[in-house]
Amino acid sequence: MEKWNQSSSDFILLGLFPQNQTGLLLLLLIIFIFSVALLGNSTMIHLIRVDPRLHTPMYILLSQLSLMDMIYISSTVPKMAFNFLSGQKSITLLGCGVQSFFFLTMAGSEGLLLASMAYDRFVAICHPLHYPIRMSKMKCLKMIIGSWTLGSINSLSHTVYLLHLPYCHSRSVNHFFCDIPAMVPLACMDTWVYDYMVFVSTCLFLLFPFLGIAVSYGRVLFAVFHMRSKEGKKKAFTTCSTHLTVVTFYYAPFVYTYLRLRSLRSPTEDKILAVFYTILTPMLNPIIYSLRNKEVLGAMTRVFGTFSSTKT
Repeated sequence: MEKWNQSSSDFILLGLFPQNQTGLLLLLLIIFIFSVALLGNSTMIHLIRVDPRLHTPMYILLSQLSLMDMIYISSTVPKMAFNFLSGQKSITLLGCGVQSFFFLTMAGSEGLLLASMAYDRFVAICHPLHYPIRMSKMKCLKMIIGSWTLGSINSLSHTVYLLHLPYCHSRSVNHFFCDIPAMVPLACMDTWVYDYMVFVSTCLFLLFPFLGIAVSYGRVLFAVFHMRSKEGKKKAFTTCSTHLTVVTFYYAPFVYTYLRLRSLRSPTEDKILAVFYTILTPMLNPIIYSLRNKEVLGAMTRVFGTFSSTKT
């Protein structure tokens, strides 16, 4: 293991893949996923912006999810790809702080936003007559601002603490980005108080929203079960199953990583799990929402169909 060089404040990111041909092929796959994620999420944002039929709270929240996913995946993959292709593994202290801030902001904000989307579906299905009041555009805007603000504040506090930790054992981070569970063990001080704060933050921004989502969809499934209309049942179930798929891909590996005791973690397992919530989920979200949503598919036909006909 590399010893700490007191004259340098840079960290060494050990990365995700070995520096060989297999690693290069896997990196190219990650770059392809990254490109699909950017294309899919930017397309979703464009559709929701230009199609008036999608100017509803559900799709406004979805556009914010797409924006978060674009920033989310952009905070990790470009640096990982650059380090692999250039043969360099270093990242400056400031660069590590910036990467950590954006990653943690998106992680916390997206957890709260997914809970807001679950509440939106709960009101739409269980209280349809009250939906215009309980999910007005102003209420939707407050949910969005609240998600971004709380996520940023939480991220800033963790980032400032990480940057001020005394790192004296090694600066080799066994990960492909500056993640809390990978950095804290490098500190040369007892961090049990901070470990507790990470646990509290995980509960506030991930576990509690997940429980709220579970309760919301429990109520939704109960209401769907008692619906008389088969078409209504099918539409409600499709919407809910889509959202639950996204939630499962996002929350399961995240909560499993951050709520485990440090003694039960392994760097390899943490990196594999991180691939799910930092790389795969941002790519899958627009695909899941577009392929299983007739309104989005209709918007694609209207927007891009009109565009192609204008070109010809």
